[in-house]
Parts: sequence; structure tokens; C-alpha cells
Amino acid sequence: SFNQSWLEEFIGILRNEQPEWLSGVVYGPQVRVSLPQLRSAIPQKYPIRHYPDITHCWRCEYPVADWDSAYAATEGREPINPRPLGQATIFRLIQPDTIGFLTYSEGCNDDVNKAVWSALGWNPDANVTNILSDYSRYFVGERYTEDFAQGLLALERNWHGALLTNESVFSTLEKFQAMEQSASPQLRDNWRFQQALYRTYYDAYTRSRLLYETELEGKAMAKLEDAKKSSSAAAMSDAEAILERAVTNPVSTQWHARVFELADALFRSIGMQLSVPLYKAEAVDRGANLDNIDVPLNDRAWLKEQFAEIRKLPEEEERLKRIEEIVHWTDPGPGGFYDDLGNLLLQPHLVRGPGFEKDPAFLRSTLVDFGYKGGRISWWNSATSLYDEPLELHYTGLDSSARYKLRVLYASDVPSRKIRLVADDSTEIHPLMPKTIPPKPLEFELPPETTKSGELKLNWFREPGLGDNGRGCHVTEVWLMKVLAPVRK
Repeated sequence: SFNQSWLEEFIGILRNEQPEWLSGVVYGPQVRVSLPQLRSAIPQKYPIRHYPDITHCWRCEYPVADWDSAYAATEGREPINPRPLGQATIFRLIQPDTIGFLTYSEGCNDDVNKAVWSALGWNPDANVTNILSDYSRYFVGERYTEDFAQGLLALERNWHGALLTNESVFSTLEKFQAMEQSASPQLRDNWRFQQALYRTYYDAYTRSRLLYETELEGKAMAKLEDAKKSSSAAAMSDAEAILERAVTNPVSTQWHARVFELADALFRSIGMQLSVPLYKAEAVDRGANLDNIDVPLNDRAWLKEQFAEIRKLPEEEERLKRIEEIVHWTDPGPGGFYDDLGNLLLQPHLVRGPGFEKDPAFLRSTLVDFGYKGGRISWWNSATSLYDEPLELHYTGLDSSARYKLRVLYASDVPSRKIRLVADDSTEIHPLMPKTIPPKPLEFELPPETTKSGELKLNWFREPGLGDNGRGCHVTEVWLMKVLAPVRK
């Protein structure tokens, strides 16, 4: 967690003083530079040992790339997390600059990742599928060697990209259900087999809920759109009744029940504590994701809060205006653009950088980050860059003769970390400022020279030179709105 000045001082000591009492350096989480950069910065006499975090999915050294916020909200930071191909990517990029590694683990949730690192440590050229086949043959049995190995790869694919469009999640469940149905009693008691089943049922249940609750919200919003035709009271009542179906008429209840059965089986087989009240886990965010299995995956909670406030307004005109604001929340107006930067399907202007395959620590790449709780679902996740790397949006096809204004919302679990916005590398839109609590949209007029070329580049920065885990440059929602000339009478 060195800040920039401490890191420079540390490197200076190794370069200039070269202390004999120091035998080497361990590279772990919360380092401002990549391991290859550190290797080139310090004398070769000091070997580097890697301490890779193989156990966490976000707010960590090597986050899951393009992880959907529905998974982050439910399965959390320390879930059962087989990432065989991802771990191999990390190993092969980083390990050549080291003398070895010791993996950072929180327990049995990362068992597959341990096996992958151990096998690659023995033979860096080993085929990952072959490693998984050996793992499956030894721990699960000859009969399921290939099926279980392919199932682990499928679990990793479950986490790739937007969950709404990831149709492979249900086929992954079908693969594991086929193994489950033919498994012996002994295999059903095997904790590694139970872990894979728990993950596949949890993933499938989460996708099923996401599809269902997204559909319900769409129907509820349609009722709100018709508020002027009926009344604010009727529209809100109808919308609320539709949203409540997620609770009163839940979906995929058999999968939900199976997740609970497997959680109990894992507690009995290996003492895995997947719930705070049921199994005395330390905390929900320390692997107890059973307690988050029914977290709302749409804006139900936020909408109900808004309805309660709207009902207190004395005039129908005011109530209808507030409902209209909700319905058109994401609308940037004619000629405008909207990005929900934590939503993998709604970030068209985000400049992503090299990405996981070349930059698994996301030190030079944009990352979807999580942590804020409350408000709209869109506030639960943000695009972020780490340390002093800017977060960038790039717009093309703008009207060079028009004026634009920017609306931006910052939601973050580290609101005290200040953020700064610059347009086209030189025009400061706002200086370093703390994020608002609770989050609220902020609006800024853009100088005409920033868009006169028909393009616009926006860069956000957190406070430079800080240490810690590098987080804080969180940008959640951005509206680029065309300023329309007033109509002449």
C-alpha cells in the first residue's frame, strides 16, 4: 500500500544503498506498479516472489473481468470461484519475472485455483484442460474426469460478460445436473463436487431471477408511463404490485431450495460457513453469500422509496412530475448520449484499455467496480480506474455547432476519495471534489471548444499519489446532453 513517494523512496534505497540484509521482495496486492515494472526498477540481486490473490473476485489484486453486478450483489467478494483459464493468464504473464509464488487464499472456496497454480508452478507449459482433468480424476473420480473438468471451465464462462445475455449459464446447470443424477452417495458427499453444484445452482438461480425481475420492472415502468392517463396513485399502486411479484410469486424456487440444501451439505462435509445466522460465518462479505441470494436485482427497493415520497406531495401535478422524472431517468434528450458505466451492456463510450489478457491487475485498464449499497441498482456499480490512471470516455459524431452540458453521478463506497474531471486533456470541468452523499446527479456546462471538433474526450482522476488499494475514481452514470435553443415565438 505504498503511496507514490514511499514507493519511490523504497526503490531508491534498493538502487542506491543495495542493503545486504535484504534477501528479496514479495509482490502482493495493493502495489501501484505491475510486477514486471517493479522487476525493471530494482536491482537483479533482489529476487521477487509473487503473492497472488486467488481467492477474491473484486476489490482485489486480480478482479474478475467483465463481472456482472448481479453476481457481485449476490455471490459477493469471496465466492466459490474456479477461474482456471484466468489464473493461467495471470501466471504466464507475471511468473517469468519471479522466483516462485505463494498463493493468497482465504480457504476452500479457491481450491481449483490452488491446483492450477501448483500444476503450472511445476510445469508452466501444462495445458489447463489437462490440469483440470487430473484434478477431476483424482478428487471426483475416473467416471467424471472429462465431464467435471469441462464443468469447471463452464463455471468460469458463467462469469464472462452480461448475465442477461449469457445463455450458457443454464446449459452449465444441465451439465452438472446430469452428473448429480448419476452420482453415487459417496460422490454426493464429496465437498469439491458439492461446491461445483452450489455454484452452478446459484448462478442459474441468479440469472433466472435477473431475467424475471428485469421483466417485472419493465412492466412496472409501463404503468408509470401511463400515469397521466390514470392518476399518480393508480400508476404507483399498479407498478408496486407488479414489482412485488418478485417476492409473492418467486421464480425457480426448486433451484433456490437446492442451493440451501447444498450449503447445509457443505457445512457438514467441510465446515464451510455460507451463512451468518445459519452457520455462524464471520460476515456476509466474507463468503457467506447464502444470505444475499434474494437481494433485489432490479430497482424495486428504490422505486418503493420514491413512491413513498411522491405520495406525500400535496399536488397531483407535482406527483406526476416526479413520476415522469423516474420514467425518463436515463433519457439524455434529443441528440444526447447516456452511459450506465457499471452495466456491461450500456457503456458505449467507455475506453477500456488493454484488458485482462494483458493487464490482469487492471493497472492500465478500466474496471467495473462495486461496493456502494442503496439507491438505484445502477449506483451499485461503477467504472473505475486505479491509482493515477485516468478513466476515459470518448464521444464521436457530435454536432460541432451545438452546445452541450454534462450530467454525471458519482456513487462510491469511498466517497471521501476526491475526483476531478478534465475535457480534451486541458479543460478542467471540475476540480478535485468529494463525492456527494447520498449520490445525486451533478450538471456542468461544457465550453464550446471541447466539442467543436465533433468529438469529446473526458478524463476523470482521483487524488494523485495516494496509496491504499487504488480505488476511488468511481464514475457511475453519465449523460451528455445537447443544449437545445429556445423556441422563438
